[in-house]
Amino acid sequence: MSAIAGSAETVPDDTMVPHKALITICIMLATVMQVLDTTIANVALPSMQGSLGAAQDQINWVLTSYIVAAAIMTPVTGWLSARIGLRQLFILSVVGFVVTSMLCGIATSLDEMILFRIFQGLFGAALAPLSQTVLLDINPKEKHGQAMAIWGAGIMVGPIIGPTLGGWLTETFNWRYVFFVNLPVGVLAFAGMVLFLPKTPAKPRGFDFFGFAMLSLAIGALQMMLDRGQEQDWFQSTEIWIELGLAISGFWVFAIHIFTAKAPFIDPHIFRDTNFVTALVLIFMLGAILLAGLALLPPLLQNILGYPVITTGVVLAPRGVGTMASMVLVGRLVGKVDVRLLIFTGLGLTAYSLYMMTGFTIMMSDMPIILSGVVQGLGLGLVFVPLSTLAFATLAPEERTEAAALFSLLRNIGSSVGISIVSTELLWNVAINRTEMVSKLTAANPNLDIMAQIGLDQTTALSTLVSQVVSQATMIAYVDDFKLMMLVTLAIIPLLLFMRKPKKAGGQGPSVAMD
Repeated sequence: MSAIAGSAETVPDDTMVPHKALITICIMLATVMQVLDTTIANVALPSMQGSLGAAQDQINWVLTSYIVAAAIMTPVTGWLSARIGLRQLFILSVVGFVVTSMLCGIATSLDEMILFRIFQGLFGAALAPLSQTVLLDINPKEKHGQAMAIWGAGIMVGPIIGPTLGGWLTETFNWRYVFFVNLPVGVLAFAGMVLFLPKTPAKPRGFDFFGFAMLSLAIGALQMMLDRGQEQDWFQSTEIWIELGLAISGFWVFAIHIFTAKAPFIDPHIFRDTNFVTALVLIFMLGAILLAGLALLPPLLQNILGYPVITTGVVLAPRGVGTMASMVLVGRLVGKVDVRLLIFTGLGLTAYSLYMMTGFTIMMSDMPIILSGVVQGLGLGLVFVPLSTLAFATLAPEERTEAAALFSLLRNIGSSVGISIVSTELLWNVAINRTEMVSKLTAANPNLDIMAQIGLDQTTALSTLVSQVVSQATMIAYVDDFKLMMLVTLAIIPLLLFMRKPKKAGGQGPSVAMD
């Protein structure tokens, strides 16, 4: 059974869990702190590069090392929670994350930074799945929707505000403060956990070293391939082929192992739950759409539309507001409305927002960006909360921590895959569009005559036209990416047919039964 005040199955009201509000606040502080670090350091990379004396291709390891370490460590959360206790693991993770954040902030060389980022990823990996597990455990089943709304708000809004906060800290102070900002947040989270989080017993169990090694190999190789593929020109590089081979081999051996071993690293029984498996696929795709959009919009606004960093953050902020608003709404609707209908509506709104983004032009005002951002925020919020609730509705309480780790892992891998795909397609489409459009610029082009009439010589006029063509070619490439994301969003909607409908059982909140 669950380690927090019994299980969610046996929590009839709020009185059985003392200080529930304070527990929620402290664990969400830890979660927001961790998810912020997935994006907050991105805008500080140029400043780090000069300070640490790193080359352009080397500084990216500051991001890669953290992502790979966190991805490898996430699946082991369930075993560690059983081994040392959920409360103990949570506190250890917060302390380790804060200490390594401080070490990152005082790093004096690239080697030190990469080492400290690896440990930061290792300690931070457990924070999101543990917080999700605790929120499910301390709330009765009829309030799981509201609990997942709180958790989802931290998970989704954190990456949205990360680049803006990172840019402000870097410009106002220096890049080291993108790590130092974790200190006050971590101290508050630590104090709250020590004071209010109930002690949990450890339930030691054997460790499947072979299964963990195969899964770690697969995840590490996949993340390396996704992070370095664009830099290495993808499959023109021997390194990428090796990483692809290791990833496929690792996943293949791991899949066979967990279904044949006596005590596998991950209990294969959780994959018999249709809701959970379908939710894993959906959260993988949702992670790709959420983070891919976040990766595309800032460079679009800054490089094509000429927005400064702070203005970019202000224009993108309504997206987070839309997400928060929909999560507050859906937290109250879960248990009253078919959650599959909520997810369907959310995916529809997300697809419509991406359709709106296919109309972006280099001459547009702020309004299309703000409106599409609000609609997309509303849509993603409507998907994330009910999906997080439905994923665990039919799982046994003792399986939640392991399932939450897999849920977070698939979301993170989906993000990496989505960013890699849209970034690569963007570069390819820019090159194709630019080649086709520039080929039509000749000395006989009538636009050159128009520019000559306003006093520009032919060389200057041609250069000006080429610059405009490059901007247009880049915008077309961005629009093509938004179109791809829209089609993917529409394509995953039929997966909802595989999910079971929640029904109320005896007025005690939603249970799950087959239609």
